[in-house]
Amino acid sequence: MLSKVMWGILIPFLGTSLGAGCVFLMRRQLHELVRRGLTGFAAGVMVAASVWSLLIPALEEAGAAGMGVWSFVPAAGGFWAGVLFLLALDHLIPHLHQNARRPEGPPARLPRITMMMLAVTLHNIPEGMAVGVVYAGYLTGAADISAAGALALSLGIAIQNFPEGAIVSMPLRAEGASRRRAFADGVLSGIVEPLAAVFTILAAELVLPALPWLLAFAAGAMLYVVVEELVPEMASGQHSDIGPMAFAAGFTLMMALDVALG
Repeated sequence: MLSKVMWGILIPFLGTSLGAGCVFLMRRQLHELVRRGLTGFAAGVMVAASVWSLLIPALEEAGAAGMGVWSFVPAAGGFWAGVLFLLALDHLIPHLHQNARRPEGPPARLPRITMMMLAVTLHNIPEGMAVGVVYAGYLTGAADISAAGALALSLGIAIQNFPEGAIVSMPLRAEGASRRRAFADGVLSGIVEPLAAVFTILAAELVLPALPWLLAFAAGAMLYVVVEELVPEMASGQHSDIGPMAFAAGFTLMMALDVALG
């Protein structure tokens, strides 16, 4: 069981690392339409994962605990806690989104490349939490989460992490970093995922009754990232349908993985 959890935690990180490796295979920065398509795909995966893998299990777990018509309370409360948590990080940590002219967060004299990497690191925190809380539910048996269902979430996030790793490393290369530095920074941006997953597993085991809240917390944090960062990025520039179509593809894939494996 522990080996399944270990691999489940590392699979998303592997996806990021493989994507970052694209910097060794491609000479130029990703084309704008490709970047928008990959961003839309990642957004679709995250939205579907938030609903099927996190919010619905949170509602079901609260219902199984006998909350009846009040089963929405942990889901709503945890959801808002996740949103506010990411909002706080957004204001406390200096970072720079792709194609943005000005950094966000407190003023800081950090290199542009560092702030770009911090932006993606913020993005990866809720994904790691999502994997961690789902595996915590599987380990404790407190939620109706199977090993296959937890694996579906890990695979879905790994799939969307592959293009995300490329989206990190390629702009860093374009900013003047060496291929090795761009690859290393892309990999490092994803290391927060397994760390966040382990922390969430430990927290869930200590506070078992809070599992529905933690599931919804991860969903709220992920959806904040989608709305605040990914949707504007996939819709930026000249009008194109590539972003919405890629979003639909990512959403469909994650939904199918969760239903088929879960």
